[in-house]
Amino acid sequence: MTRKVGMAHAIWLACVVPSCVVLCISAVNAFRRREVGIDVLALFSMIVAAATGEFFTAAVVSMMVAGGRALEAFAQARAGAEMTALLKLAPNFANRYEAGEWRQVNPEAICAGDRLLVRAGERVPADGALVHHAELDESALTGEAAIRSRSAGEGVQSGVLNAGAPFEMIAAATVRDSTFAGIVRMVEAAQKTRSPTARLADRYAIFFVPVTLLIAGACWIATGDVIRALAILVVATPCPLLLAVPVAIVSGMSACAKHGVLVKSGDAIERLAQAQILFFDKTGTLTSGRARLVAIESSPGIQPERALQLAASLAQASCHVVAHALTLAARERGLALSAPSQVTECPGAGLIGTVDGSVVAIGSFTHAAAQAQAATWSAAFLRRLGHEDGSAVFVDVDGVMVGAFRLADPIRLDTPRALRLLRRAGVSRIALLTGDRRDVAESIGASLGVSEIHSEQTPGGKLALIRSAREHGVVVMVGDGINDAPALAAADIGVAMGARGAAASAQAADIVLLTDRLDRLVDGLEIARRCRRIAIQSATAGMGLSIAAMIVAALGYLSPPYGAVLQEVIDIAVIGNALRVLRMRPGSHHQVLPRGDASRLQAAHMNLEPVLGELRRLAEALPELPRQSVPAELARINELLLRVLLPHEKEDDVHLYPDLASRLAGEDPLAAMSGTHAEIFRTIHVLQRIAADLPAEGPDEEGMRELQRLLYVLDAVVRMHCAQEDELFHTLDEGA
Repeated sequence: MTRKVGMAHAIWLACVVPSCVVLCISAVNAFRRREVGIDVLALFSMIVAAATGEFFTAAVVSMMVAGGRALEAFAQARAGAEMTALLKLAPNFANRYEAGEWRQVNPEAICAGDRLLVRAGERVPADGALVHHAELDESALTGEAAIRSRSAGEGVQSGVLNAGAPFEMIAAATVRDSTFAGIVRMVEAAQKTRSPTARLADRYAIFFVPVTLLIAGACWIATGDVIRALAILVVATPCPLLLAVPVAIVSGMSACAKHGVLVKSGDAIERLAQAQILFFDKTGTLTSGRARLVAIESSPGIQPERALQLAASLAQASCHVVAHALTLAARERGLALSAPSQVTECPGAGLIGTVDGSVVAIGSFTHAAAQAQAATWSAAFLRRLGHEDGSAVFVDVDGVMVGAFRLADPIRLDTPRALRLLRRAGVSRIALLTGDRRDVAESIGASLGVSEIHSEQTPGGKLALIRSAREHGVVVMVGDGINDAPALAAADIGVAMGARGAAASAQAADIVLLTDRLDRLVDGLEIARRCRRIAIQSATAGMGLSIAAMIVAALGYLSPPYGAVLQEVIDIAVIGNALRVLRMRPGSHHQVLPRGDASRLQAAHMNLEPVLGELRRLAEALPELPRQSVPAELARINELLLRVLLPHEKEDDVHLYPDLASRLAGEDPLAAMSGTHAEIFRTIHVLQRIAADLPAEGPDEEGMRELQRLLYVLDAVVRMHCAQEDELFHTLDEGA
């Protein structure tokens, strides 16, 4: 019998030795990092159990430690599923046009300029430009489960799924230099980082480990019963700190990835939860980073659309960002573009070529004025440009300056709402940090309500401001350019804007927003705060239960084997609680509009631009017009308002707004927007009455002033209303 017991003890001991070796190595490594290794509790409990002859207890503790680690590994794998899934989406092949036929090649063989075919259900292998229209599922990169329509000429990112008919594209980069490969590299780096919340767990371990050892030692001294002391050590093993905290943080990282926010480490998500100060770069962060047409000026007798059509047709021959803005604006307005010929590009100045048999020149005012005499309206246009910021492109046709286009880098549709939500989330200080001129920065800051503006900043200046701000709280820096990389690295949390941002900024940042939406940072902040809250909750609850079990064990009511089982139950409970992070749904998402409706509604606003342009031109020209020509001009404007603007606004008020209101919370959520409609209707009605009462010789001086005021008011109100609606539509089309 004694021999059998001895064999059983030897078997139990053999089970314990491997665990002891592993835990010894873990404890030594923690000591070298000058950290409190919470593995030491499990190690002590097994050593004490073996030393006192409690070999079965030692084996049970060893099994519980192994089970706890397996449970942790399972939970972390479950929590990191979103990040791991991303790594499996890399395309395995590409269809390249070679020698008159499509051939399947390894994606690594793709070079810039290659012509590629992406069939239905395949993923885009490399960044490039579309040759044909495409329907794309970009959810792998953006987290938005929506099909996006992209037009010919638009850029397309690697990794997105073709959700429509086959399309052709021209590669703009190799696979290694493309968006998806960069994201994969960052995900792999994030997965290799040290266990994500060592900082949070270690802070609790400083308290928990000494308390456990103190209770066990005091019990041994007071009772002389080493078994009671052993039971106390056992119920503190494997310890919720080893399990709940890392699981909660990995769950938070996975939840962020699901919503298009790539967090590179657990430390970053913990710091983000404590964010108090936010610095934003302007270009590409608060603004879109791309030029966009915002106003057209044309000579009398030249329709604005015709001027844009000619300019955009010639602009097709250039790859300049301004040329792209003109061609994109023309396509958005449905204008048919002609193929240019005999094109000559003057670097930094503009283009000259032939379009539809006419010699067309586009470019800066200096370039256009060298080909034709300056138009009478050009001086006023340039003066307004200086007041409103932006850049200008002038167009000449057959030696006559016929039009000009004001281009600006517009504020992102999601920016105002993102800043409001960040303030509501408790961010106490929001600052604009940019290298732009003071007047440009102040204009953007005023429109967004940003009170702290730092303009004309060099990368070194940005770095100094970030370091100074860190003395007052946890600092987040958001940027997207190469010059933002030092500031991103210096901040407590660096956030790179968009997967298409500069590689230097993406590598320097702790967090990368995989889609060009600033409000994704709000999602990340909400998830980070809940993640940290649940991690602390799980750890404190688990430790509280463990301490309660220690007291029961100290009183002699809990033997070591049963204590190990009880601790395993506690571990399972805290891990289950930690996994609640995965179920988080950030409150900023409300899919109210049907898919694609936001783009359609915003495109309808583009159709109003010619009417608004005519309103502004008449208001500006009114003081110089002969009085007798005013009735005819006013009749023309009224006809445009009744035919285009009024039906659009009535359609929104009668059909769109009631439909949206039925899906939104509140008794009348769109009351303020409907009030703006009422003001538009009233102003149009007043203009009609004025036109009906005008004498043949035109209005008197006071009537001219009143008419000019009404035209300016209507232009401003409609533009502001369209901007508000665009922001609303963008918000309601975010996706679940």
